[in-house]
Amino acid sequence: MAIRTGAEYIQSLRGRKTKVYLFGELVKEPVDHPMIRPSINAVAETYDLAARESDLASASSSISGLQVNRFLHIAESAEDLVNQNKMQRKLGQLTGTCFQRCVGMDALNSLYSVTFEIDEKHKTNYHKRLVDFIKMIQAENFVIGGAMTDPKGDRSKAPHEQEDPDVFLRVVEKNDKGIVVRGAKAHQTGCINSHWIVFMPTMRLQENDVDYAVVGAVPADAPGITYIYGRQSCDTRSMEEGDLDAGNSKFSGQEAMIIFDNVFVPWEHVFMNGEYEFASMLVERFTCYHRRSYVCKTGLGDVLIGAAAAVADYNGVPNVSHIKDKLVEMTHLNETIYAAGVASSYQAHKTKSGNWLNDDMLANVCKHNVTRFPYEIGRLAQDIAGGLMVTLPSEKDLRSPETGPLLRKYLRGRKGVDVEDRMRILRLIENMTLGRNAVGYLTESMHGAGSPQAQRIQIARQMQLEYKKKLAKNLANVKDGEDAAQEQSDYFQRVFKTSSKK
Repeated sequence: MAIRTGAEYIQSLRGRKTKVYLFGELVKEPVDHPMIRPSINAVAETYDLAARESDLASASSSISGLQVNRFLHIAESAEDLVNQNKMQRKLGQLTGTCFQRCVGMDALNSLYSVTFEIDEKHKTNYHKRLVDFIKMIQAENFVIGGAMTDPKGDRSKAPHEQEDPDVFLRVVEKNDKGIVVRGAKAHQTGCINSHWIVFMPTMRLQENDVDYAVVGAVPADAPGITYIYGRQSCDTRSMEEGDLDAGNSKFSGQEAMIIFDNVFVPWEHVFMNGEYEFASMLVERFTCYHRRSYVCKTGLGDVLIGAAAAVADYNGVPNVSHIKDKLVEMTHLNETIYAAGVASSYQAHKTKSGNWLNDDMLANVCKHNVTRFPYEIGRLAQDIAGGLMVTLPSEKDLRSPETGPLLRKYLRGRKGVDVEDRMRILRLIENMTLGRNAVGYLTESMHGAGSPQAQRIQIARQMQLEYKKKLAKNLANVKDGEDAAQEQSDYFQRVFKTSSKK
């Protein structure tokens, strides 16, 4: 039976054979580990939102004929893409962290059009395989993890030139039943919390890289897969008694390295196998979707702006002019990110396969804003919060019969505000700008879906400078090349004729 609620999703993760290492030890049941569970809670919220607000977080799929979670939906219009953005912002508001499902959504949508065009050229049947796979995951309501980023080794060398060929995931064996892959994928968001992993190439490939031109889907607990859980700043606070010091009392993000040690993939779940010339198309379409997906950070920004406003109120200075001005600036930056992302979705176009792809230029502008603006929003939040944000005593000190009364006496703010509430909001700001969820709000904003230079390259490719120069020259009445020479010739002929008549 399909997963419907967050509770059912959490139950679906229990008892699997996932091989997860954390602090050098094998985790018996990831669902119950206090450091991992907050990230699972964040994914569970994507199910509960769909149940509460179906128009926002679900869609009618023409592939399966079902009402499906929007994270599994193949975009059938520009409106679908806009609704993805609205859902992403809402989930950011609800969780204050990365809810880990955008990468799978964007992987499926990019593969939908790319497999269609591979089939068109090579007469393969990848697209049908993918459609059958999508029907299955929509029917079961699974979480899909997209795995694109390889460790890369020596960045100056192509995959086939590496000293260790496994630093890029590759095909090491083929037979009549399927393929075997080996390699790794680095800092993969939400992978342990996924039911299936879809792996893809990470960059443009050459003819000698044919073994690396592979896309496939495997169950998250497939034999040969090992996860090494990534550390996050202040992550062990989730293992302490109480929830005040964690900052975000319910949710967090998740990253891990995935090791593929001779993992078998049956042919029905192979969606690219050697078509190296399509790797760049896949990467570019995936990043086009994913870079405008970073409107999710505006939901986190809404939380941080709210926290800054709350702490200003608790401090008794909500109406001070410079505080108001900083909150206005934070809001302006946050809405600028959202505007570019939604505009990219609205300016979508239909691909050959029939699904819709958002505008690439505006997607890159959106993501480039994300590499900058959350840092400034975070700085302003820290400015408003004050130094107490990073010097607060612990929750245990607040609960202590000896030190608790002292803290309640000396950490008072405005009359009527509970000291514990003030501490909780300060810890939340710390969590989002320095602590565990700074991973999802700041560093992920910098490097996720490509670091800043990747967006600048794409923006440079689409600047249309020659076209814009023509616009300027037309208004300034500037003529270039043959046009200028012809106009000059025409001018002298007119002058000569006039002089001759005189």
